[in-house]
Amino acid sequence: MNAVVINGDSLTLEEARTVARGGARVEISPQVRPKIDAARAYVNQIIAEERVVYGITTGFGKFSDVTIAGSDVLELQRNLVLSHCCGVGEPLDSEKTRAMMLLRANVLAKGYSGARFTVLETLVEMLNRGLLPVIPSRGSVGASGDLAPLAHLAAVLIGEGEAVYGGRRLPGREALQAAGIEPLVLQAKEGLALINGTQFMTGIGLLALFKAETIAKCADVSCAMTLEALRGTDAAYLPLTHAVRPHAGQLATARNLMRLLAGSEILPAHRDPASDKKVQDAYSLRCAPQVHGAGKDALAFVRRVLEVEVNAATDNPLVFPNEDRVISGGNFHGQPVSQAMDLLSIALTHTAGICERRVEYMLDPATSDHLPAFLTRRGGLHSGLMIAQVTAAALVSENKTLAHPASVDSIPTSANKEDYVSMGAYAARKADDVCANSLVVLAVELLCGAQALEFGRGLKPGAGVEAAYQVIRQHVPPLEQDRPQTPDIETIARLVLEGDILRAVEDAVGVLELA
Repeated sequence: MNAVVINGDSLTLEEARTVARGGARVEISPQVRPKIDAARAYVNQIIAEERVVYGITTGFGKFSDVTIAGSDVLELQRNLVLSHCCGVGEPLDSEKTRAMMLLRANVLAKGYSGARFTVLETLVEMLNRGLLPVIPSRGSVGASGDLAPLAHLAAVLIGEGEAVYGGRRLPGREALQAAGIEPLVLQAKEGLALINGTQFMTGIGLLALFKAETIAKCADVSCAMTLEALRGTDAAYLPLTHAVRPHAGQLATARNLMRLLAGSEILPAHRDPASDKKVQDAYSLRCAPQVHGAGKDALAFVRRVLEVEVNAATDNPLVFPNEDRVISGGNFHGQPVSQAMDLLSIALTHTAGICERRVEYMLDPATSDHLPAFLTRRGGLHSGLMIAQVTAAALVSENKTLAHPASVDSIPTSANKEDYVSMGAYAARKADDVCANSLVVLAVELLCGAQALEFGRGLKPGAGVEAAYQVIRQHVPPLEQDRPQTPDIETIARLVLEGDILRAVEDAVGVLELA
């Protein structure tokens, strides 16, 4: 198995996704050991000198003014982890859990946490052996980081909590024993080093970003397919228009659409220079570069934020032995990630919304007079794809609610010590839900677009559209009579998410662009 080497500074989002999917082992770069040991030695010096330092010789949050005796330091760290295990709700799936574990390990590898090297080693060993903590999905406000979710992760390292190992859900100590891993006895600062940070929201967020980027590219494919099915015009995608409003995502979308449509027999066959019938298409077709493109620009911003965050030190306090400083700051605050996740939700809500409008355009005989109503030859006896659009409409409306930004909210916690919070965990979870909904809406457009092409009188679409159509038809036959549509929608959604459609299209026309 390939290895991803972590050093705290150079982890890529692509590497994180590979580890999250179980496609790579994690190794620790040899260069991190000296930094970790130096920070740990400095923490030990603080304890020996009986200095008052937050989280090392004091309580936490509102209890930061309570000094802890040296004899109680170990109990303090254990109590911290156990008391913060307050998460509720359904557990994270394995991909999100692995992403979260990797990101927390990468923070420890930076060398500013003050934890022993063995803490990092144990976390990485759990990850490599497939021992995954059970982490409830709700209970973080994204302020002192994702305290509750990370506490459930940390609990397993000390033999508490629950974990999944070998397909079984076990008490933490039994899971460690089954995997051949010794539980840790946390030393000073180590409990805090494990639970302060943004790794819950960032882990969920980076996986959502990859889904969103795939959806953004495939939305260009579905738009091109719909344009062909509706016998529209590609005039609105010509470079001249976009050169004078050169937003990167808009330019990329227009280029994608022109490449997808290149070689079409359908568009020129229905182009009538003497008629103004197709001078303008509806906005959902004509303005696709502007709407899809703005979404791509938003995703580019989200990517930049996450690329910083996966290699960020998000502890509190941070240990700087070379500067003889331990600084209690706010790097754990999730605002950057929270805002980025809200932007991802907004961007995909628009992308899914415009996809649904194109679906309706294909199904309504008032707007597609050459296509049968609901794309069925025997309307009345058969309902065709009538309710597929209803499903898309339901999910689009759900997205509109989910797109309300979580990051504009705040609720004071910890006796007003944590008086302004990010709600980043919720922003990330909502973004993941918006991705799931948008994927289905996109699948519905591809389903309807492929069906509409069945009425194309033997003319071939552009090379990119044809490639997507062929992949769909390998798994979903044309709709000749009514049948349950859920399996067809789910199949096409899987073909999008697993990259089958995109690979076929890009083999035919080259790599589609993001911003």
